[in-house]
Amino acid sequence: MKYYHEEARELPVKGEYDVIVAGSGPSGMAAAVSAGRLGMHVLVVEALGNVGGISTSGMMSHWTGRCESRLYEEIKARQAARSPFGNGESVIQIDPEILKIVYLEMLEEVHADLLLYTFAAGVIRESGRVSGIIVENKSGRSAYLGKVIIDATGDGDIAAMAGAEYFLGRESDGLMQPASIMFKVGGVDYDRAVFPGSFETEVETEKGELQHLALKKLPHPAGHLLLYRSTLPGVVTLNMTNCTGIDGTKAEDLTRAEQVCRSQMEPIVRFLREYAPGYENCYILSAASLIGIRETRHFKGLYTITEEDILTARQFEDAVVLDAWFNFDVHNLTGASLDATGVQKHFSQPKGYTIPYGCMVPEKLDGLLLSGRNISGTHMAHSNFRVMPIAVGIGEADGIAAALAVRSGRELREIRAEEIRAYL
Repeated sequence: MKYYHEEARELPVKGEYDVIVAGSGPSGMAAAVSAGRLGMHVLVVEALGNVGGISTSGMMSHWTGRCESRLYEEIKARQAARSPFGNGESVIQIDPEILKIVYLEMLEEVHADLLLYTFAAGVIRESGRVSGIIVENKSGRSAYLGKVIIDATGDGDIAAMAGAEYFLGRESDGLMQPASIMFKVGGVDYDRAVFPGSFETEVETEKGELQHLALKKLPHPAGHLLLYRSTLPGVVTLNMTNCTGIDGTKAEDLTRAEQVCRSQMEPIVRFLREYAPGYENCYILSAASLIGIRETRHFKGLYTITEEDILTARQFEDAVVLDAWFNFDVHNLTGASLDATGVQKHFSQPKGYTIPYGCMVPEKLDGLLLSGRNISGTHMAHSNFRVMPIAVGIGEADGIAAALAVRSGRELREIRAEEIRAYL
């Protein structure tokens, strides 16, 4: 491999903040808002042109799973209050365009600064402490300093650049869950339409069982049905594109996943028209501008949450995320449908579990918090806590912890869970 030596240069420091949040997905939004509500001067850095990450640009269909979080309930309620086809009651279906507006309003209310179209391209690290980030955007390359940095990038880009320890994918072989692009179809007859919401939901029709037909008829590695009601009449959100063997930390893999998933959209629509009741006249309406990456880096924190912690509904003494619940949503790592290790419809653990603060604190770095799906957890535990309501709960706790650390001048690892819980 050839190398080019880039000359060193001085970077302008364009701002100094109490808290810098990299990434504006559900966990990043929650972290920024909760820190801002506690009086912190907050900067949010986002690579895309919209806030909300997978919940908006990723065109996610709905909130799935649960978490005891005031912010989560507030976000749902604020969207529902302005939905033109709703009744004002909080619902789990997502209207991405309305949700973008809600998020922006929440950031404005706490006077957070926002940089869109901006990549976090590097970190400022001094003696084991992360004290800022380097960004790239249309304005050039510059630096921002922060007393606390919250990594809500999903893949943990900031933590990785800072040297935090992690592993990729499944412990045994490094394989990661597949990538998908969500898309919407219009022209659906809701009175007759079917809405299989899990891989294990079978739908019998005159032409055969739909999951079996999809596995047989759709181009591999697509081959399952996940169809969800939307907030708009006659519109259904599809989670049916699929690309395996993807490392979401590599641009080349992201590009391939985009190409593969988009090539599957027209065959999926043709399949629905022929085999799915109520979809005879459906058509592609819109598709996500952000590909859904389910799994990449798992970081090593002060504690690593495990599958056993979830199955036993463990209540940690240092819990800061409360009443979290979902299933083991492991998409097939080598093909379509559910992985052999996953359990959706038949997940039998009804009790909520907790997530300890130590999962959010990197083991050997100061000044940095992990937020969202990149916290410290095993591959199987991650398949549960990666969903958006739990990500909001994680981000809410992160923002509070950051504010407490800044106010008191303590390190993040010195903040006690009971202090955080007092604000939850």
